[in-house]
Amino acid sequence: MLSDANIYFAPILAILGVVNIVYGGLNSFGQSNMKRRLAYSSVAHMGFVLLGIASFSDLGVSGALLQMISHGLIAAVLFFLAAVTYDRLHTLALDEIGGIGRVMPKVFALFTVSAMASLALPGMSGFARELMVFVGVTSSDVYSSTFRTVAVFLAAVWLILTPIYLLSMLESQTYREYL
Repeated sequence: MLSDANIYFAPILAILGVVNIVYGGLNSFGQSNMKRRLAYSSVAHMGFVLLGIASFSDLGVSGALLQMISHGLIAAVLFFLAAVTYDRLHTLALDEIGGIGRVMPKVFALFTVSAMASLALPGMSGFARELMVFVGVTSSDVYSSTFRTVAVFLAAVWLILTPIYLLSMLESQTYREYL
């Protein structure tokens, strides 16, 4: 619709997308509250949307669209499960919610599947959406190869941070006794 504006602002959107990905991932890792951790995770996921839109490729834009739909569904499930956990335990502090795998096994199983979908496990929608965005950015001829390499490398930091904070969140729910 606004092709001239897209040409002008796309590099800025790509930079903001990479900043969102890294900033959201690092802040999510630093949170001890479950909802805050999930909220910063959402910030990082929306960085992939910005990066996909700025890629100037059909694959990147399709990945951004799939990212919005998939993340909306996955985040809704994760926030619902956080609310269920709060309703039962009256806390969202990750260091206080241990043992829900034993007390609420169905909730924990759904939480595990949703977390795996959020961290882009192959075979789930998260994998397809992030792969489409990465391929869309790397196959774009609009940007220099240096810009594409740096953008994809910095966005790949997300692939390292996501399992760390999501799996540590799952671990905090399993290894302690329920009080």
